Amino acid sequence: MAQCAALILAGGSGSRLGSDIPKQYLSLNGVSILRRTVDTFLAHPDIDAVQVVIGAKDRELYNVAIGDADVRPSVTGGASRQESGRIGLEALTDDAPDYVLIHDAARPFIDAATIDRVLSALVTSSAVLPSVPVTDTLKRSTGDPPIVSENVDRRDLWRAQTPQGFRYIDILDAHRTCASQGLTDDASIAEHAGLSVALVRGSEDNFKITTVDDLERAQRMTEYSSDEFRIGTGFDVHALVDGDHVILCGVRIDHSHGLEGHSDADVAMHAVTDALLGAIAEGDIGTHFPPSDDQWCGAASSVFLEHAGRLITERGGRIGNIDVTIICEAPKISPHREAMTLSLAGILGIAPDRVSVKATTTEKLGFTGRGQGIAAQASAIVRLG
Repeated sequence: MAQCAALILAGGSGSRLGSDIPKQYLSLNGVSILRRTVDTFLAHPDIDAVQVVIGAKDRELYNVAIGDADVRPSVTGGASRQESGRIGLEALTDDAPDYVLIHDAARPFIDAATIDRVLSALVTSSAVLPSVPVTDTLKRSTGDPPIVSENVDRRDLWRAQTPQGFRYIDILDAHRTCASQGLTDDASIAEHAGLSVALVRGSEDNFKITTVDDLERAQRMTEYSSDEFRIGTGFDVHALVDGDHVILCGVRIDHSHGLEGHSDADVAMHAVTDALLGAIAEGDIGTHFPPSDDQWCGAASSVFLEHAGRLITERGGRIGNIDVTIICEAPKISPHREAMTLSLAGILGIAPDRVSVKATTTEKLGFTGRGQGIAAQASAIVRLG
């Protein structure tokens, strides 16, 4: 795919919303509208750069809203949307991308599939407009108060959306040619310059936040989608050696052998800990508690599990559930299952019905079947948001 830049127009005042600050800087469940918009383009594999155009008085709002997003330095727009678009395009002249997608900052629900359709159409078209067909019955009115004067044929009528895609040099030339024409979108500028504009399917969710009703709709959408669910898995093995007990899930069980390990060798709790760390991409126990560090010699594995739980809490996360399976021929796990469940739940501060402890054998096969060791595997769901 040839080089493509995304140009995000964020210079509007949002006066129709009646907000004290421009709508693009308002928060949707903790993330600004602008950041949500920008992040979608940054995540798309065919977008090479993101350029944002902002209002002259919005620098501080922009800095807070954009945070650490990997975008080009912003530029200040002009008095109209048309002028802001031209300024943004001029800012890309050093890079001279093959294509540019021009998008309204107040459309935070743009999806990758719509971007894909626009980019695909640009292979054969110089300008592309994502749009959705008009499906409601249309009426024309007269008078005050208004009354219906006629029906409007909705066939072949479309509602324009963004990102509108262009071959960069074509839309830059069109903007330069059509300066001060008062045109309200870039597709209109392309048409005015004589370019043919192809239509591709947009998305009903890709609406522009303009009114209070739009903002409430957006809030509802992000309430349902703001939580992120992560799944982690863990697996651990410890050898059986001379001893008189094992510790599993924090519970001491008398046994003919013990488990060998740098800490208390609680193989089941180690698997659970690794599952939780994996769910938040924080490595494994060895990353946080290296076996080469003598301070962890003989340590209770509850220290490791508490640490994993604390990391999740610091990320604003919650543990959905834990499922651990202990693999051994002996000792019998079922008499201790309830105590193990309560132990894990207590350490992590979650309800016992979110913890499952199971056991199985390998039918005398392998090292666990020969009684040479005990293994455990675990999975965990963590909810971030």
